[in-house]
Amino acid sequence: MQDRVVLAETVGLTRTNAEYYPLELGNHVLGGGFYATRLYRDLRENSGLVYFVSSDFNIGQTRGTYVVEYACDPPNVGKARAIVVSNLRDLQNKPVTPRELQQAKVLLLREIPLSESSVDRIAQAWLARSQLDLPLDEPIRAAHRYLALSAADVRAAFARWLRPNDLVEVTQGPNPKSK
Repeated sequence: MQDRVVLAETVGLTRTNAEYYPLELGNHVLGGGFYATRLYRDLRENSGLVYFVSSDFNIGQTRGTYVVEYACDPPNVGKARAIVVSNLRDLQNKPVTPRELQQAKVLLLREIPLSESSVDRIAQAWLARSQLDLPLDEPIRAAHRYLALSAADVRAAFARWLRPNDLVEVTQGPNPKSK
């Protein structure tokens, strides 16, 4: 039986803050870009510690959360957490590579037309934008912002907004073994 682990922290960022974009771009490098991410490579491919890993920002009108989720055997919970924290610190201290930056931009830009691929999705997106006080042409504006971002922008935003040592850990499943 495996554990499902959630590492989370609150973020004082609002959705209208311009630093949302470098955080989202950096998250696509770290864990939000499917199999082409640092967390997938380090936790799954290289070490075989986890069965699944993802990360995501959920930023609203007044605050947000940052969440990293993974599933692993109980003895690996602490080892995996250490790698997550190390990766977050790397994003705060070193710029992402040009290849990672380009790949994350491509993934984010490809998501834009897919996010409006049906009438229902268009309606949901417009409603979400109005609730978050965003302009209706937000996807187009976001595309321009993502394209203009640099590795230094990503590093600065991660350094300003994330606190790797303050991640709360919630584990569902058997008791994890000591770290």
